[in-house]
Amino acid sequence: ISFLGISPSTRLYNAVIDALVKSNSIDLAYLKFQQMSVDQCKPDRFTYNILIHGICRIGVVDEALRLVKQMEGLGYAPNVYTYTILIDGFCNAKRVAEVFRVLEIMKERNVCPNEATVRSLVHGVFRCLDPHKAFELLIRFMEREPLTQKLVCNTLLYRLSNNSMASEAAAILRKMGDRGYLPESSTFDYTVTCLVTGLDLNETCGILDTFIKRGVKPRFSTYLLLMEALYKAGRDVEGDRYLNHVFKDRLVSNVNSYNMVIDCFCKVNMMDRATEICREMRDRDIAPNLVTFNTLISGHCKDAEVHKTRELLVMLLECGFKPDKFTFNSMIDCLCRAHRFEDALDCLSEMVEWGVPPNTITYNILIRSLCAIGDVARSLRLFQKMQADRISPDIYTFNALIQSFCRMNKIEKAEKAFFSMLTLGLRPDNFSYSALIKALIKSGRFDEAKQTFLSMEQNGCNPDSYTSNLILETLVQQGRFEEAHDIVKTSKERGISFKSFPGL
Repeated sequence: ISFLGISPSTRLYNAVIDALVKSNSIDLAYLKFQQMSVDQCKPDRFTYNILIHGICRIGVVDEALRLVKQMEGLGYAPNVYTYTILIDGFCNAKRVAEVFRVLEIMKERNVCPNEATVRSLVHGVFRCLDPHKAFELLIRFMEREPLTQKLVCNTLLYRLSNNSMASEAAAILRKMGDRGYLPESSTFDYTVTCLVTGLDLNETCGILDTFIKRGVKPRFSTYLLLMEALYKAGRDVEGDRYLNHVFKDRLVSNVNSYNMVIDCFCKVNMMDRATEICREMRDRDIAPNLVTFNTLISGHCKDAEVHKTRELLVMLLECGFKPDKFTFNSMIDCLCRAHRFEDALDCLSEMVEWGVPPNTITYNILIRSLCAIGDVARSLRLFQKMQADRISPDIYTFNALIQSFCRMNKIEKAEKAFFSMLTLGLRPDNFSYSALIKALIKSGRFDEAKQTFLSMEQNGCNPDSYTSNLILETLVQQGRFEEAHDIVKTSKERGISFKSFPGL
């Protein structure tokens, strides 16, 4: 801008350098930094922090340290932002010891970590190390630095929950809870989700009850998750206790929240309770909507209760609603589960008459069900109709056909379906591969089966324990121990477990 007769300022340079760093143009940012002295502009702490941030992002942490020293030489002491950038940089470079050295320097210089510092520390250490090792390090840090404990806790609980470390998360909640710590609402809900899936239900309920007494208010979805787990475990009394909680706290007050409670009971196959909640909702002058009926229809569908789904369909129509694809898909699924396939196909025709276009799920239900009873001919006709209607088949469509062809020992047809899937850009999964590999082994074409197995990773599918054991068992039976050892070695690196085979 000098040609306009305007002298550039440090503030202007900072804006330009910041923009270049954000666009990953670090070389140009450096060039502008060096140009500042030519224009008689003195870099300030902001200039250095911006540049240090950019350098750390590309992993050149030692250069970032050099800039920190240069900044100090000009009389600018690093601030919390500078140290946070360095912590993030050292974590990205997997230099964990130096991360904690930076924290020591901060303590010596009376620079208090802020939320950003703590988030960078916790997320960074978990990125660098095994989760259990990261947990041990951070716990020791918390014990040494009591002032940062509450800051560390929220992020640490998030990472523990994210790594399914339920017992560690529970230990933190108990220990810190006794010290007066109350987690943020979102952190607590996320942690309880982890506890429900990975911890004893008694412990989970105990922790939840303790924090409710201390004033933490769990979200409606958290209560529902715990209720579902309790009902599924047959602990109806405890489930009802939390159900009373949500009603007492007025968390159930409109059709949407009622639908979520109904869905909870449907998921655990307690259809009488789901119907009771629906009745209670209507008694409170809250009218059910289409989602209410679809949820109940879907729930009855699991037990193939055709008469119940028909009753609900009549009620749905009487309330002035038009059935949608979810309604029809549930009805078709229910009829298929009851082995009323002709009625299911008639329901497909009715669906079209109602102006509701069938989707991939509709066809998958029918194709899977017909394949299950060995009626592959009708499944193939539906598959062709599906393609004619320009409805894209997915991996579940192909898996049903592949497994049927393999059961019938029609391997060429199974392979044709398999390669059609690849041509359409769909990635076969372990179900696709295991069906084909098992059929090839059974028909004595083991080398082809092994080649198919070896191509899995190339096609974006990591072999699971079942698929790996299919190949390994045959190699052992054929005395091909060296090849078996190679597969065991590769698979163990992926954490796959094996059966015990003699000779291995």
